[in-house]
Formats: sequence, structure tokens, C-alpha cells
Amino acid sequence: MNQIKLLQNVLLLSLFLAVPGSNDAAKPHIVFIVADDLGWNDVGWHNPDVKTPVLDQLAHEGVILNQSYVNYVCTPSRTSFMTGYFPYHVGSQHLVFRPDQPSAIPSNFTFLPEKLKELGYATHMVGKWHLGFCNWKFTPTYRGFDSYYGYYSGAEDYYTHYRSIGSEGGIDLHENKDAVTNQNGTYSTYLFAQRAADIVNQHDPNSPLFLYLPFQNVHAPLQVPKRFEDMYANVEDENRRKYLGMVSALDEAVGNVTMAMQKRGLWDNTLVIFTTDNGGMIIRSGNNYPLRGGKTTLWEGGTRGVAFAHGKMLQKTGYTNDEMIHAVDWFPTILAAAGGTADPGMDGLSQLDTIISGHPSPRTEFVYNIDDILPTVQGAIRVGDYKLIEGFAGIPDGWYPPPNMTGSPEPNSMNPIIGTWLFNLKDDPTEHHNLADTMPDKLKEMQAKLEDYRKTLAPAIHPKADPKSDPKNWGGAWSPGWC
Repeated sequence: MNQIKLLQNVLLLSLFLAVPGSNDAAKPHIVFIVADDLGWNDVGWHNPDVKTPVLDQLAHEGVILNQSYVNYVCTPSRTSFMTGYFPYHVGSQHLVFRPDQPSAIPSNFTFLPEKLKELGYATHMVGKWHLGFCNWKFTPTYRGFDSYYGYYSGAEDYYTHYRSIGSEGGIDLHENKDAVTNQNGTYSTYLFAQRAADIVNQHDPNSPLFLYLPFQNVHAPLQVPKRFEDMYANVEDENRRKYLGMVSALDEAVGNVTMAMQKRGLWDNTLVIFTTDNGGMIIRSGNNYPLRGGKTTLWEGGTRGVAFAHGKMLQKTGYTNDEMIHAVDWFPTILAAAGGTADPGMDGLSQLDTIISGHPSPRTEFVYNIDDILPTVQGAIRVGDYKLIEGFAGIPDGWYPPPNMTGSPEPNSMNPIIGTWLFNLKDDPTEHHNLADTMPDKLKEMQAKLEDYRKTLAPAIHPKADPKSDPKNWGGAWSPGWC
């Protein structure tokens, strides 16, 4: 029976996957869209008050991934996407790479677009990098992308494209190797959507395309054209109103890219994967209710991300999939969709069968994070239905309803919280009931598992700031060449 099922899957996959001797045109185009700091409660399919018609349609026509996990902040998640390894195996587990730090993902890790190029793909990136840039060899066009348009770090101004840190500051918008200095005043979301559409319009339909589209929205600073903010005139809180406008601006941008795919005749053979990089940042008006916590925490609100897959090659659609997926899985999944195979030993597991046909996930456990720099030991894992957090869980802690919601619990303290927590996420997905005291045997079992994981930890890459990074040394832009 298993052999029959396997044969059926092979036949299904052969409809759109390349096999030896097949034409490259048979391979699917792949668009990998990453939202920045998009909260669990900040999309229309979770919250009808949020206006995301494009994303809602794509999610409902495809498969909503209800147990899709990411890392707690930007750099670790992007590490997972591009390498297929847990950040604590790479050295990027501690917070994010700052633009003044000589930090980057080591060159011995092969990035996803490098593997896709070997399979005949054109590879393009538009948007946020945040994986290191102090040396050219760490930048996108040296790590597998044919072209790059975007910014190296994070938290840029959406209009001036300027990034400040301490007393340093400069432009952080780049086209391939050149700083872009003539777009002051243009909203970055417009720039990125237009560049993505241009790539699509110029692409040869007879060759496969990989488009990595990590948008700036909805990361702070809270900036958006007034027409989007006006869509939420009924929201009293100004910051929340701007944030929701930024969500809708993201939605429109995705719509413009998908429209370009359709006009170019690529859409019917396109696999779209959409995910956030971490949960919404509560102090910047993101919302993850009813999940606990948010960005910068190991609670579910920081690590359980909104995600979906869409494409006509999907065999089962229009439903919510509850199988376990982690950010490290996107590398081998995308590679499998392109007809390739990930290297043995990679942390990521291909979820292609899960996404296409709803088959059970090959994943039964994962590491939320293991940090070796924090003042106290930190680690968190999930095994089956159980989750263990030891040490610093992150702040903020609590359950934060959106501002316009009435009769909801008040937010909890913003004070750092350290301890040991054990949850059964199947019974308690909002992490209200700590089982550490009532299930000592399960706690010991989970702690032993965490210690096994900890043995393979790579030291965190977290060097001191280097004054050579100052943009005044590089023509006023954040640029490589100083490490």
C-alpha cells in the first residue's frame, strides 16, 4: 500500500517538478515572500478587521499553515530560510546583526539561491537582507542571487532609506553593488513591488524563476502613505492605525507582484510561499492575540508565524493545515519543488508532500533557540505537543489584545522573566498553564533533550562595533569593505 502511495506522489510531483532530462520550463517558478514583524492577529484570515484581501484570497485558495514556526527576531529567521540550519548551529542565535558589527553568516554555509542556480534557476532578491555585509563575499550577489535591490540591515526610514545607529548613519538602499541615492521620498514598499514586477516582466518564461521578496513592512518605524492609514479611520490608536495601514500596503504590493506574474504568463506554474519572520512587535503596535508574547520572545506569539502556500500544483487546497513546520524547512522544501535534494545532515526537512497533499509532517520536534550570550542560560524546544522554555523567555510577557478590543485581559509586566516552563501546546496553545511542577518526569525528559541539542551549539557571532563601518567612510552609505 505504501508503495502505491509513493508511486502516486511521484506521478503527481512529475506534473510540475523537473526530472532528469526534462526541460527547465517544467520547473515551477517560486516566489518566497517574507513579511517583517507581522503579527498573528494582523492578517485578515485571523482578524476580519484587518484589510488584506490579496493575502486572504491567496491563503484561502491555497493552504493556510497553522503550525508554521519562525525564530524570535529577524536575523535568526533569515538564517533559517537561507541555510536550512537552526541559528544556534550557525552562530546567529543571539539577537540580530547590527550594521556596525563585523558579523555575517560564515561562508562555509551554502545559501538557497546557490543551490537553485545549479538547477537552472534565475535568482533575484528584493528587500531586506540582514545576514551580514561587512565584506562583499557576505552580500546577496555573492551568495547566489543574480540581482539584488534592497537594504542590508533593518529599521530603515521608509522614505529616506536612511539607517541610524548611535552617532552613525547613512543610506541603506542598494542595487546590486551600488548605493541608491535618488529615491529619497519614495515609499520603500512601492520601490520593492515595482522592482519585483520589473524582474517578472523581463524574465524569460522558458526558464524557472526564484524571487525572494522579504518586504520591509511592517517593521518599525511606523510609516505609511495616508491613503492606507485612512482605511482604518475607526481605529483610535494612531500607532495601531499606521501599523494596520502598513499591513494593507504590504497586501497591495503582493497583489501588484502577483498581477505581474499573471500578465507575464507565469502564474499557472508558480508556487508562492508566504511567511512572517517573527511575531508582531507589541511595543510597535503589532498584535499576536490570543498567543502569548511577541517579537523578541520565545513565547508562541514571537515564534508561531502566519504563513501559507499557494499554487495550482497543490493537490489539496482551501483548508488549514496543522502539521508542524519550521523556518529551517523552507530551504529543503523549495529545493525539492525545484527538483533538487538538500544535503544530508541539514536541520531542515522537506515539507513538500505536506504542502502539496496534506501528508503528515516529517517534523516532530524543533529548537526555538539556544543562546549562549544572555546572562542566564536560555533554551527552548518543542517535542511533539510539549514545549520547554528554560532561562530567559523574553519580554514582553502576557496576552495583548488589540487596542480597540474591549473586555479583554490587560497586558502583563514588561519586566524580564526567568524560569522554567513546560506546556502542552495541543491542550494549551496560549501558554496559560505551566506544567513544570505537576509533570516532573516529562520535565526531566524534555530537559535531557534540550541538553542533547545544546551539545551541538556553535558560539554566537556577536563582535564589538567597528568604527570602520561608519557610512561617512563610504560615501554616506552603509557599505561592505571593512572586514
